[in-house]
Amino acid sequence: MSTLIYAVILFTGLIAMAVSAPAQNADKTAPAPQPEKATFAGGCFWCMEDPFDKLPGVVAVTAGYTGGHKKNPTYEEVSAGGTGHAEAVQIVYDPGKVSYEKLLDIFWHNIDPTVKDRQFCDVGNQYRSAIFYHTEEQQTLAEQSMRELEKNKPFKEPIVTEVVPATEFYPAEEYHQHYYKKNPLRYKYYRYSCGRDQRLQELWGSLATGS
Repeated sequence: MSTLIYAVILFTGLIAMAVSAPAQNADKTAPAPQPEKATFAGGCFWCMEDPFDKLPGVVAVTAGYTGGHKKNPTYEEVSAGGTGHAEAVQIVYDPGKVSYEKLLDIFWHNIDPTVKDRQFCDVGNQYRSAIFYHTEEQQTLAEQSMRELEKNKPFKEPIVTEVVPATEFYPAEEYHQHYYKKNPLRYKYYRYSCGRDQRLQELWGSLATGS
């Protein structure tokens, strides 16, 4: 091999290495997806934490109040009605591990979307079902999921769940957070006596994800 040919091959190899190195470094330094928020109201917030807590990719689930007009409402004020808030859960999730579509699927199969201003045995606007979207993409996905559900739902009644912009979310008092873990017997009794799982089974059959 001549010296000239060897030099050309060596030069070409060095250029290829120089070009590929930044791409490799870029892959190593690519930022991980930032956590995102999702907010859902489905009646008693005790019953809405458990299904999302179990989901891989969910970072945190907080029970609280949203959609109302009073600042820093208390449980007593919200449960009495009049503040405009709904009992809700706010979910922090890793979009690289779980999609918003999956969260929507879990939400739908844990509520009764056929009733207005109530969920199971809890009656009032504070127990309405709603999707509070944080971005235009979430709005689009939520409305799309509702349209698909209307086409394929296993029940006859229309869907009346709201899809509305997210507003200020106020975490509930500490004793409400993860109530199903802190007071498992009381939680199970409430859930059963409220008829939640029975109604979910009627609506969704084997798709119901109540606990």
